[in-house]
Amino acid sequence: MADTNIDRSERAGWREVLDELARGGLMRKLRTIEGAQGPRVRINGRELLCFCSNNYLGLADHPALVQAATRAAEEHGTGSGSSRLVAGTMVLHRRLEDAVAKFKRAEAAIVFPTGYMANLGVIPALVGSHDVVYCDRLSHASIIDGCRLAGADLRVYPHNDVARLDRLLARGRGNRALVVTDTVFSMDGDVAPLPDLVEVCERHGAILMIDEAHATGVLGETGRGATEHFGIEPGRIPVVMGTLSKAVGSLGGYVVGGLDLIELLINTARSFIYTTALPPAVCAASIAGLRMIDEEPQRRDELWERTRQLQDGLREAGLDLGETETPITPVVVGEADEAVALADRLLDVGILAPAIRPPTVPEGTARIRLSPMATHTREDIEAVLEAIARG
Repeated sequence: MADTNIDRSERAGWREVLDELARGGLMRKLRTIEGAQGPRVRINGRELLCFCSNNYLGLADHPALVQAATRAAEEHGTGSGSSRLVAGTMVLHRRLEDAVAKFKRAEAAIVFPTGYMANLGVIPALVGSHDVVYCDRLSHASIIDGCRLAGADLRVYPHNDVARLDRLLARGRGNRALVVTDTVFSMDGDVAPLPDLVEVCERHGAILMIDEAHATGVLGETGRGATEHFGIEPGRIPVVMGTLSKAVGSLGGYVVGGLDLIELLINTARSFIYTTALPPAVCAASIAGLRMIDEEPQRRDELWERTRQLQDGLREAGLDLGETETPITPVVVGEADEAVALADRLLDVGILAPAIRPPTVPEGTARIRLSPMATHTREDIEAVLEAIARG
């Protein structure tokens, strides 16, 4: 008699792992959204207020992006068919890279299928076994994984502790030193002290790489990110990475910098070389998203208005939001099962805001991560504040 899937699963120990996750309140389930991403979504036929998306400016269903993607699919097809170095570089890839470089005021740009793949490819391309990479303790998982994949000596410094980083760099280990950090930390919403990091890296001759995933389109007078927010001159930070999947409303990762950096990545970043290129329609949507950030600055204003309304209301209710300086609004609950229970209560009243649990955040800091969009209304925010107050 043939083994069943369950029999094989039990022998492999997978069920034990799943049972342990369930006991710790760490079991996750997929929810299927029926329709477009927006301030309201439909799941199982039920309309819910969505407060967990990174669609900060509400561009994911913007008519300009939809039309651009549709036209691109009609003119260029649905797939790129190959990796970029074989036959996968199409005219829209080049146009997108030109648009990203212009947007970030850089010499050149390269795009990857996702931000995760960008970090997995870039960091190992910059450092190796004889080098040292320094990483903020709360950096995104893709940064950590990229650092590990590089095979360099990995040094993790306490969160935003530039003085500690300064002392580590002063020890001068390795042939090359790379410092990598998010600019906006995705689970806490605080911002890296970028001017201090630039100064320390320049003084020690270290390469600084920043991840602008949650800053692009959100921070800065024109949405150029943390570099614009802090008034750091273009080109002063050697490696700037970001994503097109959040405020830009599309998909993909990008890296901007000097021409030599981009040529190096084209030739050595494995997650660029050995994967199929982005579909043309996605490139077109990203170009349109970048254009909308310039053409509709009121969206960024509306995002910050909704952010202030949400965060002021939560603080007035006595909730601790930590050090957030951005729309990312963490309501720390504590234990994973408590966060899950709160998320379930919010879902009962029509609000989608899943619990964020370890290993995404440290033990004992499970939370509800609220994230307003430019397209939420004042009434939407009031509904969330009322639901949170009821607990």
